Amino acid sequence: MSLYSTNGRYLKIMAIIKKHFFAQLDETIATLKTEGVEVIRLDIGSPDLPPHPSVIETLARASARGDSHGYQSHLGPLSYREAWTGMYKRVFNVDLDPATEIVPLLGTKEGIYHLSQAVIKASNVVLIPNPYYPTYLRGTELAGGTPYFMPLLAENGYLPNLDAIPAEIADKAKLIWVNYPNNPLGATAPLSFYEKLVRFAKKYNILICSDIPYAQVYFGEDAPPSIMQVEGAKDVAIEFNSLSKSHNMAGWRIGAAVGNSAVLNTLLKLKTNADSGHFGPILEAASHAMGLESSWIQERNDIYSERRDIIIESLRSLGVDVASPQASLYIWCPIPEGWTSEKFALAMLKEAGVSVAPGTVFGSKGEGFVRISITQPKEIIAEAMDKLSKWWKTL
Repeated sequence: MSLYSTNGRYLKIMAIIKKHFFAQLDETIATLKTEGVEVIRLDIGSPDLPPHPSVIETLARASARGDSHGYQSHLGPLSYREAWTGMYKRVFNVDLDPATEIVPLLGTKEGIYHLSQAVIKASNVVLIPNPYYPTYLRGTELAGGTPYFMPLLAENGYLPNLDAIPAEIADKAKLIWVNYPNNPLGATAPLSFYEKLVRFAKKYNILICSDIPYAQVYFGEDAPPSIMQVEGAKDVAIEFNSLSKSHNMAGWRIGAAVGNSAVLNTLLKLKTNADSGHFGPILEAASHAMGLESSWIQERNDIYSERRDIIIESLRSLGVDVASPQASLYIWCPIPEGWTSEKFALAMLKEAGVSVAPGTVFGSKGEGFVRISITQPKEIIAEAMDKLSKWWKTL
């Protein structure tokens, strides 16, 4: 179907969708700052800590070479894809073929959006968790697909209930999105869930799209699994991964899709018409990052754990029944009765000077919650929680 078909579907969608929430929030905060309001941002999941110093040094050396500034292959050098295979083997004990089972991405957000455009047709149903990462829905809508929302409920461990999906919906479904460790919930999924999901996908011929940028941001001894650890997963699944959260490289836009080679080839075909690949020195530095000792990531996670605990203790002292996440950069916080998530977050921003994300940014099941990020130094987080606590007590 043409983007400019007679029914004007694409143009109608573009007319009603808004800017991404965080783009709008940036504008609001900029206005508040001109009015003298100091804002502490606990809304976005952009790591405040830098990459390992050796990663920055590698980037600097590579950038200084005269031959480093031309176009790169869309697949990047083999050494970059081999770095992904090495990390998957070390972290998940999963074997990947660097020639056919890895496609570099300009961050996973780009890949998630482009995958939707590459594989979804107007008649397709897309199974989307609720709450969800917004690009799952936007990519589906702009590709002409029909979203079917799977509620993520506390009583089910924030896992989608696959048995509750009607057979007539599953028969029409083209793909299913899953995201663990979850943004915004902080929930994790056991390998047994992925095993059931692979069986479900094979039964209904559905493509699984697993999104795991937070897989190496976890607290405790049990590392979150990859769906690629399930036997036969590559038959029905691809996985999106990123160095944004795992290696503090969000602005570098480094990610990859791995898994089913046929689907990845379709994605690559679209990408060769949509972008011109990465800056070579970034690929070189990213390859170095993926070879770092796991002790560096553990030390970073210990810092996040300390920050998480400051927020959890502060909220619980207010009587808030909040769970302590075992992974990700977020705390999913219930709000007092009588508020909508958006009004509560806006009041907190304007009256307490603390910015958090309304739960409804992530779908209808986010109503009644706000998402709090742990991406600030602990001293600033402590200051934010002091401001938030004093304000909360006045409600």
